[in-house]
Amino acid sequence: MTTNVVQYNLALAPIGNVDSYTNLVHNVPILTAEEEYDLASRLQQDGDLEAAHRLVLSHLRFVNRIAKGYSGYGLPVADLIQEGNIGLMKAVKRFDPDKGVRLVSFAVHWIRAEIHEYVIRNWRIVKIATTKAQRKLFFNLRSAKKRLGWLNLEEVKAVAEDLGVTPDNVMDMERRLAQPDTSFDLPVDAEDDDNTFSPAAYLAGPEHSDPSLQLEQTDFADFQQQKLANALANLDERSRDIVSQRWLNDDGKVTLHTLADRYQVSAERIRQIESNAMAKLKSLMS
Repeated sequence: MTTNVVQYNLALAPIGNVDSYTNLVHNVPILTAEEEYDLASRLQQDGDLEAAHRLVLSHLRFVNRIAKGYSGYGLPVADLIQEGNIGLMKAVKRFDPDKGVRLVSFAVHWIRAEIHEYVIRNWRIVKIATTKAQRKLFFNLRSAKKRLGWLNLEEVKAVAEDLGVTPDNVMDMERRLAQPDTSFDLPVDAEDDDNTFSPAAYLAGPEHSDPSLQLEQTDFADFQQQKLANALANLDERSRDIVSQRWLNDDGKVTLHTLADRYQVSAERIRQIESNAMAKLKSLMS
């Protein structure tokens, strides 16, 4: 009865209230090895979702503990916990109880992997770790540094050897971590634009925002329209009408058979007139 009440309350816990959530997940009983094996077997053999639910609930406290270890990146702890829970659910789905390993040991990899992905995506606006070596450095460089400030050459070599990367990888990641994000716009309290620099001050905007380009495009469109009008004027009346009905009709393209009925000729004859007229227009406009 107690477990059901905890499950119900956990479902209603506010997402942003980490302390309340922490208290609730610590009230969920930890499974014994026998209980865990039985539930995992039911999930694996019968697809028992209730068994999966109990396995996840009983391990939420471990996700909570792991997620709080990543709070130093300045990201919301609630979001870190949520990503870790996704990793836990993936682990539960893949867990094989016959391997002789407890779920908590198996799930650690999946929990950390999801949290790592979240941190990489959100710690900086610009992605700073994409390769395997960069990811390894991102999560280990700060703990590998023995003091504040830049690493000297000996320390760079030592960190590179410990993490299995090159010294250049270490120095590159240290530079990336040392560079703060820059706001695209000017600071709110900026008063002297001449002495304030931001990307918005010197980066070019989209083409459609440049008045000179807009004017150039409008002039070119007008020029093309005039060329088309002059070219159409050089066609005979029937050819001009057929081209207009086929390609310049606001109500949609008129069919060859409709024009054939109008001019009392075959549809093939209309197609020939259209083809000849289009060729003449192309020649006149070029």
